[in-house]
Amino acid sequence: MSFLIDSSIMITSQILFFGFGWLFFMRQLFKDYEVRQYVVQVIFSVTFAFSCTMFELIIFEILGVLNSSSRYFHWKMNLCVILLILVFLVPFYIGYFIVSNIRLLHKQRLLFSCLLWLTFMYFFWKLGDPFPILSPKHGILSIEQLISRVGVIGVTLMALLSGFGAVNCPYTYMSYFLRNVTDTDILALERRLLQTIDMIISKKKRMAMTRRTMFQKGEVHNKPSGFWGMIKSVTASAPGSENLTLIQQEVDALEELSRQLFLETVDLYASKERIEYSKTFKGKYFNFLGYFFSIYCVWKIFMATINIVFDRVGKTDPVTRGIEITVNYLGIQFDVKFWSQHISFILVGIIIVTSIRGLLITLTKFFYAISSSKSSNVIVLLLAQIMGMYFVSSVLLIRMSMPLEYRTIITEVLGELQFNFYHRWFDVIFLVSALSSILFLYLAHKQAPEKHMTP
Repeated sequence: MSFLIDSSIMITSQILFFGFGWLFFMRQLFKDYEVRQYVVQVIFSVTFAFSCTMFELIIFEILGVLNSSSRYFHWKMNLCVILLILVFLVPFYIGYFIVSNIRLLHKQRLLFSCLLWLTFMYFFWKLGDPFPILSPKHGILSIEQLISRVGVIGVTLMALLSGFGAVNCPYTYMSYFLRNVTDTDILALERRLLQTIDMIISKKKRMAMTRRTMFQKGEVHNKPSGFWGMIKSVTASAPGSENLTLIQQEVDALEELSRQLFLETVDLYASKERIEYSKTFKGKYFNFLGYFFSIYCVWKIFMATINIVFDRVGKTDPVTRGIEITVNYLGIQFDVKFWSQHISFILVGIIIVTSIRGLLITLTKFFYAISSSKSSNVIVLLLAQIMGMYFVSSVLLIRMSMPLEYRTIITEVLGELQFNFYHRWFDVIFLVSALSSILFLYLAHKQAPEKHMTP
């Protein structure tokens, strides 16, 4: 009876997660497009629902909600379904929609979709060869074979996003990095933009006048016919056609310049708005957060370097370790186990909420940047693939943030993976991503004032 009650709780929560994923798909991702393939919407919503369910089970594990055997069953079932979606269903449909957009392969799209999926499976399987991610005793068809490879891709994505976010967040929030933009700078750039537009209009008028003159002289329609006429038209050009070609080249160059000036003008207005915003109470609050995150970024880079150099992986979760150090330093009586459980629950809850929110915001921006009416289905499926792998690998890494007694069931469900490898791999990719982001933002910040100062 308790199993049925526990299952009804899990199914109800999955329906709610599915509904949230459906609404997010309709009101955020596809609000500017017509939904023609409902299978894409269903796959995205199902992937989101089962991804969130894994985080829900982590919270239930800490709080002791549901029977332990019920939690284990739903862990196993949830993991099997999400792996089935990520390894078999989503890659196949990505290949199917790619082939469907190619007219030559339209009649045999099912065959070519299978070929693309087999190609994906080959490279997906070969991905695990260079990494020590699995215990050698596991068979080729075991669930550990799949989750270990999904974990490598997901941890790599997490580390790349975390490295860039750790650097970009203080750069975005702190007023120290804001460029000093005045109204004079904006007016000067707008004047250049208007002058460029006037030059474009003037040259297009000249082109129209030249075409009109050529038409009146009969140089446009009164073309010689026959074979010799064709040879003559190739070897001899009209007097005004060379001028038209040169003017058109000048117009193209000026239009490209006007686009760049327009984007720079928008950038200056955005910088000015950020300067005004930084003077408000909320702006000062985010500026303080920027300094806090800059310290966190330096600390994270330092710790990642230490972990890589000394091949170190923490055995105790950070909350318990921090409480033990504080208690020993102050010399007070404190129930470490009791408080570490509650603080770990709060910490894991914050990590889960911020991970889901941050990923959804990133996916939305990425979708708007590269989507079109033809590619939207493929891009949504790619985002579903990234989302599922991101959340699966989050479970691998969150495991270390939990007290030891709560890691047991996650270890049992995921199998005998080389968990230490994933933490070292995260540190390596995080360090590379953070240092690359620092270099990129430094160069962008350095070149921005020079770009606006050019006459």
